[in-house]
Amino acid sequence: MNNYGRTHPTKWIQNQKSSSLDGKTIVLGVTGSIAAVRVVELARELIRNGAEVYAVTTDASKWIINPCALHYATGNDVITELTGVLEHVKFCGFKGCADLLLIAPATANTISKIANGIDDTPVTTFATTALGSDIPFMVVPAMHESMYNHPGVVENIDKLKLWGVSFVDPYFKEGVAKIASNDMIVLNVEHAIGNNDFAGKKVLITGGATAEPIDPIRFLTNRSSGKTGVELALEAYRRGSEVTIVHRNQLNIPGINEVYVESADQMIDAVLNELGKGYDALISSAAISDYTIDESPHKIKSGKDELSLVLKPTRKLLYEVRNSYPELVIAGFKAENGVTVDELILRAKNLQQKYGLDFVVANDVDKKGMGDKTNEVYIMNSYNTNPLHVNGSKRLIASKLLDKLVEKLS
Repeated sequence: MNNYGRTHPTKWIQNQKSSSLDGKTIVLGVTGSIAAVRVVELARELIRNGAEVYAVTTDASKWIINPCALHYATGNDVITELTGVLEHVKFCGFKGCADLLLIAPATANTISKIANGIDDTPVTTFATTALGSDIPFMVVPAMHESMYNHPGVVENIDKLKLWGVSFVDPYFKEGVAKIASNDMIVLNVEHAIGNNDFAGKKVLITGGATAEPIDPIRFLTNRSSGKTGVELALEAYRRGSEVTIVHRNQLNIPGINEVYVESADQMIDAVLNELGKGYDALISSAAISDYTIDESPHKIKSGKDELSLVLKPTRKLLYEVRNSYPELVIAGFKAENGVTVDELILRAKNLQQKYGLDFVVANDVDKKGMGDKTNEVYIMNSYNTNPLHVNGSKRLIASKLLDKLVEKLS
C-alpha cells in the first residue's frame, strides 16, 4: 500500500505551497465567533506550508462549525473535551509537542477569560497550560467592533501582550472587528515559529517600477509589477529579518517597514537615506527607470499630430550605493529579452563585475516574469561557481536568493 492509503486525504496537501512550517505542530483553538467558518481553509493553508494541525474547540464553537469539518480540515481527531489523555499537557505542557497555540478566531469572552485566569473550556485550559510553560501563543480576535473597544477587552488584550502573547490584529469594516486574512495569519505564524535564520539582520529591498512624471497627469514607467520585491520582503520577514521595502506599492503589513517613492531620483535618495541607518544587505529588485524627463508644470495639451519628448539618463542606484557602502552585501537584478542563456549569464556577470555585486538574479522577460506570479531566473554569486537555475513561483525565487544571502552573511 502506498503512503496515500495510510494517511488522511487532507495530509496529501502538506508542503504543497512551501515547507516554511515543515515539522511544526500547531494547536488551533476555535471559539464561538461566526468567523469560525473561516477556520477550515486556515487549517489547510497551514498544512499546505508544512504544518501538522490539531483543532481544539469550545462548546460555543460547535454552533458555528461542526467538529467533523475540523477533522476534515486538519486530518486529525478534534479535541472537543479533555480526557484522561491530558490533551492540554500533551500538547502545551512543559514537555508538550506543540510549537504554537493559535486561537483563531478568539472571542471577547475567551480573551477575557484567559487574561483573568478563568479556565472552563478546552481552549482556555490549553491557553492556561501554554502560558504556564512558555509555549508560543498567538491570538486572532474576531468580534463586533463595540466589543473590541470595550475598556475591559482592551485592557485584557494589553495584559496578554505583556505576558508575551502575540496578536494578529483584525481589520474594521461594517462595524465589525473582522478576523485577519488567512494570508496574514499564516505569515505571522511563519514569523513566530518558522525558520529564523535572518533574525538580527536588517535587509533593505527595492521593488517594482519607478515612474518619471511628464506633467501633472502623465508619466513614463515600465511593466514591472513589483511582485518579486513583495515576495522578497515577505520572505525576509518570515525568516526573522528587520525588513524595509522601498517601492510604489503598499503592503500595510505590521512588521514590514515601507518607504513610498515614485521616481528614480526619489528611490535612490530613499535607499541612500535608509542605508545610513545601518543594514546588512541590499536587494535591488526594482525596475528603475533608465531615462527621465523635465516635468512640465502644466498638463501638455492633447490634439497635436506629434509630440517630442527629450529624455535624459537617470542616476544609477547600484553605482551610488557601492561607492558609498563598499562593504555592503548587495544583490542586483538583470532583466533582458530575447537572448540565449549564455548571453544572459554573460551580461549578468558583467553587471556583477561593474558594481562589485555579491549576487545577480538574471531573467529573460520574453519567457516569463513581468506581471506573472512565476519566473525563470539564474542566480549568480561572486565566487564564479555555476549559476543556480530556479524556475517556479516568485516566492520560491525569493527563498532561494535569501538562502544565498544567509550563507554570505553568516
